[in-house]
Amino acid sequence: MKKAEQKQEKQVSPWLITIPLVTAAFLFALNETIANVALPYIAGTISISRNESTWIVTSYLVASSVVIPTIGYFCRVFGRKNYFIFSIALFTIASLMCGLSRSMGMVILSRFLQGVGGGAILPLVQAIMMEIFPQKEWGKAMSLYGFAFVIAPILGPVIGGWLTENWSWPWIFFINVPFGVACVLSISKLVSDPPYAQKQQNAKMDFFGFGMLAIWILLLQIVLDKGNDAGWFGAAWVCWLTGISTTAGILFFYSQFKNKKDPLLNLRLLKDLNFLFGTLIQMVLLFVLIASAMLLPSMLQSLMGYTAFLGGVSMLPRGLGSLCGLAILLAFNNKVPEKIACFIGLILIGLGGFLFGLLNLQISLSSVFIPNFFYGVGMVMSMTPVINLSCSTLKKEDLTMGSSLQNLMKNLGASFGTSIATTCISRFSQMHQNMMVGYLNDLNPIFSERVHGAAINLFKYVGDWSTANYMAQKQMFFSLMEQSTLWAFIDTFRIFALASFIIIPLLLLMKEDMKKKTAPPKQ
Repeated sequence: MKKAEQKQEKQVSPWLITIPLVTAAFLFALNETIANVALPYIAGTISISRNESTWIVTSYLVASSVVIPTIGYFCRVFGRKNYFIFSIALFTIASLMCGLSRSMGMVILSRFLQGVGGGAILPLVQAIMMEIFPQKEWGKAMSLYGFAFVIAPILGPVIGGWLTENWSWPWIFFINVPFGVACVLSISKLVSDPPYAQKQQNAKMDFFGFGMLAIWILLLQIVLDKGNDAGWFGAAWVCWLTGISTTAGILFFYSQFKNKKDPLLNLRLLKDLNFLFGTLIQMVLLFVLIASAMLLPSMLQSLMGYTAFLGGVSMLPRGLGSLCGLAILLAFNNKVPEKIACFIGLILIGLGGFLFGLLNLQISLSSVFIPNFFYGVGMVMSMTPVINLSCSTLKKEDLTMGSSLQNLMKNLGASFGTSIATTCISRFSQMHQNMMVGYLNDLNPIFSERVHGAAINLFKYVGDWSTANYMAQKQMFFSLMEQSTLWAFIDTFRIFALASFIIIPLLLLMKEDMKKKTAPPKQ
């Protein structure tokens, strides 16, 4: 009877198994950005500031990063399939808790638990898909995985904005529940563990390494999130947390290289140059993807008065571009070298970033179509091939650990990059304000002329010249603040473009068409 069941499981089409796998990956990636446009509404409901509400986003990213190194241990203790099901179930329950929360502590705790459950989803989905498909079909399989992974953060603001305005913000979390339950039931029926992924006896956990990693990531994230508000190293607590975080990071790397038998993360995989360079490229791509998906709706809402829904709609062209990128990859699968496809994708991302650098406050929603479309095409065309290239030289037994390490680095790129991008907006805004404020004086004839003209128009309503002149100067100051903030966004988008060009040499150093030492097992 047992042999018959195993035989029946082996006959399940890998494409059928892909449906719940990709759905689970889509849900996790969707929740990286779905709350972005709803932050003002959530902040108003639980009575916190907009600045404090950013913890709702970062707590999810940090939690998912911290849990990734423990995936190998829990897979050995419970079996990979059981742990995968538990992770999706925890993610689903935490999503329900998020929607029911009505205090800052409860929301952040629920989002943290959601990240703990979701952190294992992407590494396990990637590892399982690479096992159930032969290597010649990795391109098609990873195209679907990459498409879900890229398009979900793009659709997040759209779905979040629509649900927030037409229903209420808790529904951005409630929608995860039915899909999460469906994934749990499907995976329990369709997926089975190969021998090396089954429950093992005497599994060991590097608790010291995990503790150091958690301290390093958590404290560094706090510094990156709140350091700018505190004046960075002018605040004593920033210095202390930075010192403790740096020490913990050094101890973590030392412990991992010293522990040769049961390391928390097999950092020796980074000796594989394909894996190393591919991981670095993906870190930068996730930084650009997540940070840009947060900044563009924020710019449109804060500077141009867009609603949460319209801010999310601005991301739709990126989703259309992702569809086109997927179609191109599938059409030219095994016909165009993966390095060429990735190279074209990086160029398109850079071009989109520079086009974003040409925006102004008089644009319409259609003006962001072309750069966002380039971003969507570029992300799919670069992300999917580089995943294949980076894992093509790993042994089958290293896929789970390699996927965990790679997704940890990608999550760190997303969470740290988002904090850095937010800091760039603040700093660049101050810099441009300082550069332009010198022109707002009576010695500048253009300034005097515009203030005088505005004062004349205002005098008709207020009837007092001093008040009208004061209000006219205030208008000029507000215009200065808008322009300085706009330039801050422009500079940050240009940094995204520059980052995509800088990583191109890493792509050129990667080897292509590498054959695996051992063929992936059939399920």
